[in-house]
Amino acid sequence: MARGLLMLPHYKPNSHLIQTAFSSYPTKFPIFPTSKFVRFLCTCSSNPQDVLSNYKETFSKRMTMAGLKPHHRIAVGVSGGPDSMALCLLAANWKTNGLNAASRVNDGFVDGLLAVIVDHGLRAESKSEAEMVQNRVLKIGIRCEIAHCEWINGRPKLGHLQEAARDIRYEKLQHICSQHQTGVLLIAHHADDQAELFVLRLSRNSGVLGLAGMALTTQLFSSHSNINDGISNSILLVRPLLDFSKHDLYKVCEAEKQEWVEDPTNQNTIFARNRIRMSLRDLSSSIFKSELQAVILACRRTRVYVDQICQTLINQSVTVMPQGYAVIDLEILNPSEVLDICLSKFVTLLLQFISQRQRPVRGNAQKLLLDYFRTFPCKSSFTAAGCYLCAAPGSKGTKIIVCCSVNSASPMKMESYYVNPFDKQNVNVSTELSQIIENGKSYSNKTVQNISNVHFLNATSSGSILTDAKRVKILSEPTFTSVYQLYKTEFEKFQVKPETLSDVKSKKGMESVKVNELGHGHIGHFMDRFLVSWEFVGGNDGCRCCGSGQDSVMEVRHMVEADWLYLSELTKSTNLENCQLEQAKRSVLLLKSIPVAARRSLPVMVNPEGRVVSIPSVGFSICKCLKVSVEFSPRVPLGGGYSSFL
Repeated sequence: MARGLLMLPHYKPNSHLIQTAFSSYPTKFPIFPTSKFVRFLCTCSSNPQDVLSNYKETFSKRMTMAGLKPHHRIAVGVSGGPDSMALCLLAANWKTNGLNAASRVNDGFVDGLLAVIVDHGLRAESKSEAEMVQNRVLKIGIRCEIAHCEWINGRPKLGHLQEAARDIRYEKLQHICSQHQTGVLLIAHHADDQAELFVLRLSRNSGVLGLAGMALTTQLFSSHSNINDGISNSILLVRPLLDFSKHDLYKVCEAEKQEWVEDPTNQNTIFARNRIRMSLRDLSSSIFKSELQAVILACRRTRVYVDQICQTLINQSVTVMPQGYAVIDLEILNPSEVLDICLSKFVTLLLQFISQRQRPVRGNAQKLLLDYFRTFPCKSSFTAAGCYLCAAPGSKGTKIIVCCSVNSASPMKMESYYVNPFDKQNVNVSTELSQIIENGKSYSNKTVQNISNVHFLNATSSGSILTDAKRVKILSEPTFTSVYQLYKTEFEKFQVKPETLSDVKSKKGMESVKVNELGHGHIGHFMDRFLVSWEFVGGNDGCRCCGSGQDSVMEVRHMVEADWLYLSELTKSTNLENCQLEQAKRSVLLLKSIPVAARRSLPVMVNPEGRVVSIPSVGFSICKCLKVSVEFSPRVPLGGGYSSFL
């Protein structure tokens, strides 16, 4: 939350509304006028309401691009600074002008709009400041809640303070959105934030995809499964102010006579973002700003192009199996003809999906993976990023299977929760969110990229991206020199941490398997990949056969070799009923059809004594009293969820 110094609306900067495009780019980006560089449209009208009208129109266009309509339920993240206060004003206006008269205001508040303030609790006065900001938001006519943070493990160290605060802030924001059945969260990131992020990532030697910065919309998935909150595990993060400069947002507050606060920690140069922000202030010419935004836009268009290519490759060459692994057809993929940048993103998305570990694949591991995919036919195996890759059985190396590696250092975790069968409120929220995403996709599908107008596809470093930008005249020599100096200065201060190759260091052959408890009527999200549940249907008394009952707690773990042998032995048993014997035989046949590498990550249910009672992925249960179900339902979908870089 923005803290400290209270500012009255007397700041009088020049206002600039960013409108961006290149004449060389396709005209299918309809919001951008044709221009060589980014243009700053100065709103010089002396009438504040005329100025505000331009901002409202731009804001409305961005909300439409995100797939949003005024009747949708929306939350707003508020710190109390000029950025988020301007966002509140614009969102309230957009809502009330778009709704019919009967539903515009409910009890004095804008219908379907909720502001959320996160009090990080890092200073004694933070609570009173949060309450002050809450009162200001309420006066605008927006319902407002405060989420208070508790640092159970103590205050984070200064070097990790911003990162830790960000993590807990989004956790709180998601939780409140969930409580209020709201699937959309507006965040006040603006063009100046985008410029700071560009220089920051430049100094970390990020590629063109990272330099594209923040997306207009990002589907944000909770790190915890929490279906009993009555909402899907994701919200849509929307940044409708990316066309606005910081000056624009001051102007919005001034026009509405809205007070704000400034955060004194923004002056602390121990944080890289603050250093970059101060350096960018010294480079305040309109040419520098417009050219910097122009190169960011070029990166964003490249990101859109690469995302479209990757989605096409996924749709055409990848088959996701219900047992939790993927099959890639190398002949359809034709990896030797795919650009490095597109193939790298494709492989990363696939491995992140199968492992549900959202870390990027970088460095030497990425190069080895590209070589592996381009070796045809495939004759070897490969382990990376929590996944095991090998040739698909019977494919003669023309197909690759990707499955989750149980030898990964990541724990075989499971979260369980009880779902009220009478609670249907989550359905409406998920449906609304799905419709918003479809609206956004419908808009973005109109902006198909032409490769001849996409830059930096073969750039190998941040420095080469800047050089290419100068070569194609996106950056002039003075702007190139200034940005390059910022890059070098910050790069020298950045200490590169050595990569931890967790897959290499994990203990091999370790047979101690972690189990996870699961009660009757509960649902467990095993490894963030499988939804597992069980019910006892044998009446009120417990079952001697499987040792279960309505008060029992089963355990879930991944499959081991002994389970396969156990199931095989059952098919030879003379103590089973005919129906159970037939079930065991069918299960063995199904298990044989699953590649050995993929079997290892299948969930297996055991009773407290450690006896296998069910392998639900192949339909096996030892007892008719047990009804066990499983569904491959990864927390984060293939492709990482919806995002738009328009």
